Amino acid sequence: MEEMTTYGYAGKILRVDLTSTAVEIMSTSEYAGRFLGGRGMAAKIYWDEVPPYIDAFHPDNRLLFATGPVGGVPVLGGSRLQVCGKSPEAFPHRFSYCNLGGRWAGELKFAGFDAIVVHGCSEKPVYLYVNQGNVELRDATALWGKGTFETREVLKAELGDSVRVLTIGPAGESRVVGASLLADNDASGSAGMGAVMGSKALKAIAVKGSPGKVAIARPDKMREVVEQFRRLRKDPHSVPMWGREWIVTGKKDPCYGCTGYCVRRVYTDEEGKSSKFACQAENWYQLPAARHYRKQTEVPFHATWLCNYYGLDTWFVESITSWLNRCYRAGLMSDEETGIPISSVGSREFIEILTRKIAFREGFGDILARGLVDAAEITGAKTKELIPGYPNLQGMEEGYEPRLYITTGLLHATEPRTPVAACHEICFPLGRWMNWAKGLESGYLSSQALRTMAEKFWGSQIAADFSTCEGKALAAAVIQDREYAKESMVLCDWLWPTTDVDHTDDHMGDPTLESKVVSAITGQDIDEEGLYRIGERVFNMQRAVLVREGHLGREFDRLPDNWHSVPLPTNSINRDCLVPGRDGEIISRRGEVVDREAFEKMKDEYYQIRRWDVATGLQTFEQMSGLGLADIAQELDKLGLLANREHRR
Repeated sequence: MEEMTTYGYAGKILRVDLTSTAVEIMSTSEYAGRFLGGRGMAAKIYWDEVPPYIDAFHPDNRLLFATGPVGGVPVLGGSRLQVCGKSPEAFPHRFSYCNLGGRWAGELKFAGFDAIVVHGCSEKPVYLYVNQGNVELRDATALWGKGTFETREVLKAELGDSVRVLTIGPAGESRVVGASLLADNDASGSAGMGAVMGSKALKAIAVKGSPGKVAIARPDKMREVVEQFRRLRKDPHSVPMWGREWIVTGKKDPCYGCTGYCVRRVYTDEEGKSSKFACQAENWYQLPAARHYRKQTEVPFHATWLCNYYGLDTWFVESITSWLNRCYRAGLMSDEETGIPISSVGSREFIEILTRKIAFREGFGDILARGLVDAAEITGAKTKELIPGYPNLQGMEEGYEPRLYITTGLLHATEPRTPVAACHEICFPLGRWMNWAKGLESGYLSSQALRTMAEKFWGSQIAADFSTCEGKALAAAVIQDREYAKESMVLCDWLWPTTDVDHTDDHMGDPTLESKVVSAITGQDIDEEGLYRIGERVFNMQRAVLVREGHLGREFDRLPDNWHSVPLPTNSINRDCLVPGRDGEIISRRGEVVDREAFEKMKDEYYQIRRWDVATGLQTFEQMSGLGLADIAQELDKLGLLANREHRR
């Protein structure tokens, strides 16, 4: 994939300078040939253009909206958007990313662009209008202060219903560090990118393309791949939501050109409000609401609707809600002191007041809008102890934690944020295995089938034994390489990889399918190993970015202290903490911790697999050059951020 192909790409990247209002076009070939698209392309542009020590709200920060070669291609679930930039949600500010579905990314491709690079800062609120290759910056003063849903409606009324809108709400305008993006079909993007967009006074990006098809290099091969994909994905996606009592029955709402093989739905409440309501956004407020009302209500939907309206990441609001509740129970905060009814967590009143105060930075909401670390600094040392994962706060999600799923420790430690998609490669198959372990009718993935799957997708059968650290370093590296290729294509996390299926005799998926997709679309001869090599290159590109921004190898590849010291009591998505052990034996990891010595040994093995320096966890010139990243290695070397420097003197 070293040479650029015209197939699968629009061929152009749009660059917009909001300070000067200048608009430029550059060739996609400068980046896609080596980095494919999506995350890879965005990470390289970020490396080239964003100074390492500026903060997220500096005009020189870039907002990068990138599609991949599968964008606009029907059926395969690849019309997704990667948004990258320096994130204010990270501590300290650093490169991060999010991933959006819906229909916006496909429309961008049809409008003639593979990506948009936004930098600078406008003197007044503006929105960007991309119409079939024509680009305008328009006044958005009248839109400033409006919620995301209102903004979308106004722009569609003005530009036509077929226009696709990505926008921020008041939270983004106020630079709330957990501000999100919201696009058509209520596709949301996190990592604080809404705050970055707001800091640039960019209210929205509206895109309208010409109806058409993405050029496919090998149509016959493409038909074969699509048919194989349909055969493997003919049944509804089955992701166990352990302990969840409310399953939404709203209308299915698939992303552009997708079969709808997922839980993505639109829910309409008794008041007539409709919005996407699925996955974490569906579940995060259900338990607090159930505890408060002692029955099922529509309050959890209302909570998510409010987050979407104001442009707030539901994970961000969930963590704040949990922290406030802990502080209240510890006697460190009160309703009167905060102006927020913390004593009524779970109520509609609480979430309405909380989200409004954060979004508009009203009163105590101004403190919360800065993020938990800063909020704890302001409110006192004791409140710090109640932050989940403190002091190594990386947006950790305890549902995917390594006290239960050993492999995810390395995934968490080497990422700038919770690596949800990579963790899903562990949790999704294990969830289906759990159904088998519990004897449920839907349980088809036996211990033996799981071991076979592990050999194909995790590097070895021993990777499916969660009583040992053996095989977990290799599994982490394999999963990351595959995920980074996937995030560069850009493929949906619900559909890819096809690790297992329920309607075949062996229940096995096909790890070669992604490479077949790339080959059919671009015309490049690439196999599974070749695609993983691209993923490895992209992962190392991102690693170089993080190292340059202060993630200095081994000492920074660490986990929250409580995962090493506090025994696992239970797990939000696996309450019995069940996993397969030796020879597939059903065991529980309740009461386990991540042993520090074992984790360091696992890091040794992981660094060896990555061909990084084991002592420091830094990349080497030889390893980077072997991945086609010699230019990146040379720049790291000049900064003294490369291992084994003496070999080139």
